[in-house]
Amino acid sequence: MNNIQILKENVEIILPQNGLEEKLILSKNENRPLKIKLGFDPTAPDLHLGHAVVLKKLKQFQDLGHQVIILVGSFTARIGDPTGKNKSRKPLSVEEVNSNAKTYINQLSKILAIDKTKIVFNSDWLDNKNFSEIISLLSKVTVAQLMHRNDFNKRFTENTPIAMHELVYPILQGYDSVEIEADIEMGGTDQLFNCTMGRQLQEHFNQNPQIVMCMPLLKGLDGKEKMSKSLNNIIGLTDEPNEMFGKTMSIPDSLIEEYIELVTDFTSDKKQELIQELKDGKHPMDVKKLIAKNIITQYHNKEDAKESELFFVNQFQNKKFEDKSFLPISKEKFESELMTLVELCQVLKESDTKSAIRRLIESGAVQVNQEKILDPYINITIEAGTKIKIGKRLFFEII
Repeated sequence: MNNIQILKENVEIILPQNGLEEKLILSKNENRPLKIKLGFDPTAPDLHLGHAVVLKKLKQFQDLGHQVIILVGSFTARIGDPTGKNKSRKPLSVEEVNSNAKTYINQLSKILAIDKTKIVFNSDWLDNKNFSEIISLLSKVTVAQLMHRNDFNKRFTENTPIAMHELVYPILQGYDSVEIEADIEMGGTDQLFNCTMGRQLQEHFNQNPQIVMCMPLLKGLDGKEKMSKSLNNIIGLTDEPNEMFGKTMSIPDSLIEEYIELVTDFTSDKKQELIQELKDGKHPMDVKKLIAKNIITQYHNKEDAKESELFFVNQFQNKKFEDKSFLPISKEKFESELMTLVELCQVLKESDTKSAIRRLIESGAVQVNQEKILDPYINITIEAGTKIKIGKRLFFEII
């Protein structure tokens, strides 16, 4: 594959259609790297494989010598990007933005060469705009243009309120492209409108407008919605290897081809070979194992990938409960020697709410010493040797 084919691989939208070729010619003629922009509003601190689809495309540009610019929406996150749902997104505080942004930047190093990546914050210029300047900027966009955005149009026709700050958001995001003089803006397909706003505003400011390259939205573990932390259907870039493996094995068979194409780093030939083998009757579980090991190798290492497969086989394909690998939990972690099951599980699974754990118990997803218990409020004696299973992947033993 030549460079243009590599850069176009898996891209869903390029606007204008021949824009990439023109920008690469411009780069050669002007003897300079292209500026490739990707904006992040640090609304949640963890990156996942859905983000990686775009980041890996950025890495391809970076490997070819172009300048990747990560734009942190330190100002726009305090406004809140419209969600596409029937309500506006909750704006974040300055403290939340700074904390999340720091975590984002640390995680980018899993894919990008950070020493070659320029990171900018849009609060550096938007905080300094006076009201007259903001009004002048807003005057360059019409309400009719904003109503072309699907979620705005839908909410307007359904008489669902749209706050003024939501209408301002895509204009400010577009202005970021003016400030950094972006040549290309990357994003998911859900960002198409906001990215094209950047093109429009650059033309108003007499700049050569950026092209827009949109990557497909990776579906989450549920196989229905896009991967999103708020929907709890993600594989995080910082997930432990065993967790990554187990989550990958849980994806619906209908997603296998999508995951081969978008999340693995197999060669194009290997991807097509796997897809063909799947069509020819190869067991989906065998293909998922290959995908899982590839993902773990990318974000951890080969040894972790091998160990995670062995762990998975032992935990989930080995039917004997007593042969599972149990995480030892000291009795000292518990406040008393007698606790309700829901209290005990909450100590073991701190990330879940009490109501979420109660639902798990009532659905039959919790076992104590191989006995399924459906009553969240039954008392359990905290003693050494007690074995607890929570959901499909969590096994604990009190010591």
